[in-house]
Amino acid sequence: MESSSTLSASAPTRTTSQRVKSIFSGSVGNLVEWYDWYVYAAFSLYFAKAFFPQGDLTAQLLNTAAIFAVGFLMRPIGGWLMGIYADRKGRKAALLASVLLMCFGSLIIALTPSYETIGVAAPVLLVVARLLQGLSVGGEYGTSATYLSEMATKERRGFFSSFQYVTLISGQLIALAVLIILQQTLTVEQLETWGWRVPFVIGALCAVVAMYLRRGMEETDSFKKTDAPKENIMRTLLRHPKELLTVVGLTMGGTLAFYTYTTYMQKYLVNTVGMSKNDSTMISAATLFLFMLLQPLVGALSDKIGRRPILIAFGVLGTLFTYPILTTLHTVQSWWGAFFLIMAALIIVSGYTSINAVVKAELFPTEIRALGVGLPYALTVSIFGGTAEYVALWFKSVGMESGFYWYVTGCIACSLLVYITMKDTRTHSRITTD
Repeated sequence: MESSSTLSASAPTRTTSQRVKSIFSGSVGNLVEWYDWYVYAAFSLYFAKAFFPQGDLTAQLLNTAAIFAVGFLMRPIGGWLMGIYADRKGRKAALLASVLLMCFGSLIIALTPSYETIGVAAPVLLVVARLLQGLSVGGEYGTSATYLSEMATKERRGFFSSFQYVTLISGQLIALAVLIILQQTLTVEQLETWGWRVPFVIGALCAVVAMYLRRGMEETDSFKKTDAPKENIMRTLLRHPKELLTVVGLTMGGTLAFYTYTTYMQKYLVNTVGMSKNDSTMISAATLFLFMLLQPLVGALSDKIGRRPILIAFGVLGTLFTYPILTTLHTVQSWWGAFFLIMAALIIVSGYTSINAVVKAELFPTEIRALGVGLPYALTVSIFGGTAEYVALWFKSVGMESGFYWYVTGCIACSLLVYITMKDTRTHSRITTD
């Protein structure tokens, strides 16, 4: 095999337009994957009765939230399998495989009959579909974070890698947009009987388009140039315990805050604040849209001042203001009051979401980068992000809802300790040595 330096010298330099095209192709697939993932959360208010007909609304939501959490249990396996595949066979091959799995998961949910029709087989099939989707998303994150970070130039790596969360949030926004359209065109009864299946059909069809686009992606130079041995990847990964623990600590508070203010917030506004489903959907859509626009701005800022100051800002503000924001939101009376409180929270969370992917990618060498980013991230998200809804609803069910506010605050504070003690990856990046 040729050396890195030889290949580097002979490889043509990509133009900005070529980089943008590749990043767009990778990002569109990411958007479709996250749309499929979030459609479940966005429409669970309507299909909960179809799979779990017994009990009140909180009980039904607990059941659907539990299956949402089960999907997260597959994410570490997806991060492990797809990470190894991406580090051995290439980022492009792994990204194609992950979107294919998501397509199958969406089709299963779209076509599964209700509990009344096939009994317990209905929730069983729902679990199977979420397991496939969890496997897909678990592999998607680490590989796409690696791909975007390696495809970007050093000077704009924070900016370009922030588009991972732009497309992630876009997927959630499109899921909410589909929900709003269906809410305006169908009755509640129609949504609960068959309308909730429509977005899953859309997701499966969009996944086919994403696979087509990803077939035209270029492989990254970092992967093509590496001459490191491909065997014993797990053994190589375990030689970087500090980096692995950094990913866990860096992710814990951020992922919990993100899922609290995005995925769970729509249900919180209905189930706790007492707003209508339509109002909660519109508030979620409006805040998410502005949140999406913030990502490249904060990512670009990290290219100027570094990653660490921005992470510390999230840690400090999240620790100080999570409890006051959620407590005030609990008693808010107006649409605009809820909007501004959630928006304030998401501005704070942007300090994590906009740059967490590039920070993790910059911690690891090329030969284990996708696995190093994906596996510990997926484990942490499964424990903290995937259970956010369930933990919040459990605290509510036992009459101690404020306990969840302190739980989120404590996790962010733990991540803050990591931000304070870690090096700034902008100036200590492993990508620059590829």
